[in-house]
Amino acid sequence: MASRIAVNALRAARPRVMASRTPSLLARTMASSSNPTPPQEKATQVINKLPSSPGLITKTGTALLGTGLAATAISQELYVVNEESIVLIASVIVFTYIAKVLREPYSNWAQSQIDKIKGILNSSRAEHTNAVKERIDSVGQMKDVVSITEGLFALSKETAKLESETFVQQQKVAVAVEIKSVLDSWVRYEQQAKESEQAELTKVVIDKVLASMKEPKVQQDVLTSALAEIEQLVKSKAI
Repeated sequence: MASRIAVNALRAARPRVMASRTPSLLARTMASSSNPTPPQEKATQVINKLPSSPGLITKTGTALLGTGLAATAISQELYVVNEESIVLIASVIVFTYIAKVLREPYSNWAQSQIDKIKGILNSSRAEHTNAVKERIDSVGQMKDVVSITEGLFALSKETAKLESETFVQQQKVAVAVEIKSVLDSWVRYEQQAKESEQAELTKVVIDKVLASMKEPKVQQDVLTSALAEIEQLVKSKAI
């Protein structure tokens, strides 16, 4: 029943559609009719291009439904085929052809960009992996850092202790040197004082002796003593 309605609607709308077609469309139709395609093959191609859902309706049902809707719209003058419709259909065909032509180059370009980005990401991941491995290796080499640090700390404590003892000894030596220099200065001072005192005492004694030698009595006593000693030597035959 639906097919009969669609056929009748198409027959009623055919004169109106043919009258509104442009000469270019007629020329295109005549050019395409020069290489006729078998009706069965053409119908098969059209049916295969129709969308379908296997669980809902078949491709034939889709074709009948679309044809019926189009015929009903044209017969009821809900849709009028005019020049704008033809231009729209031609534009859709041209844009579809352009999209089909550009789809493969664009797909290749997009795939190349995807491969490029994948290569960059893979190289970055490899570099990051290598960096992490190097970090792990460096940390592994530092596994004995605790024992080494403890040994160095003990050595630093011993060094600090030795430096402290050395400083104390140096201070003691410095104090001893200072004391020795003070004592040496005192010894030199006392020696100089003694020497000056002895020199002064000697001078005083010499002055007293010389002063006493000037007295006549002392001179007489010295002369008498000298003569006595000479006589004693003569008696003893020493001279």
